[in-house]
Amino acid sequence: MHIKETDPERHVLTVTVDNEAGILARIAGMFTARGYNIESLTVADVTEDHAISRITIVTNGPPHVIEQIIAQLDRLVPVHKVADLTDIGPHVQRELALVKVAGVGEHRIEALRLAEVYRASVVDATTESFIFELTGAPDKIQSFIDLMRQVGLVEVGRTGVVAIVRGKEAS
Repeated sequence: MHIKETDPERHVLTVTVDNEAGILARIAGMFTARGYNIESLTVADVTEDHAISRITIVTNGPPHVIEQIIAQLDRLVPVHKVADLTDIGPHVQRELALVKVAGVGEHRIEALRLAEVYRASVVDATTESFIFELTGAPDKIQSFIDLMRQVGLVEVGRTGVVAIVRGKEAS
């Protein structure tokens, strides 16, 4: 299969910013104003003095759009650094999900069996439902959710992707 310059690609971007009010809104507003999609967005304070935050954004688009997104993020103040982990190379992505499944009898047994295969933990249980906690790559989370739809999926909460480049260097 030949990939064209216009084919959308999924990219994981990290943005290091000053931890100040309004920066997340400015970044989200930049995406909105230009019609770019955000698949996942997470943010956390990453320094002991609470001065710096790291934002992880999963987005998609053809290569020229990804380049535009990176350039526009890089121009925002107080952005310190923008890194495209997808282009940098091997990186680790994880997400956390809480998945509520209702069911009795065989559906209940099947939900527990599937949870064991996916290494999901039961964090709450009633006689008619479970809440599973699952961490892993986004595609693993999605596979688990898709399977739970068949046995009684009620509700899903997902954190969004966090990612970090492999190796000894910072991204």
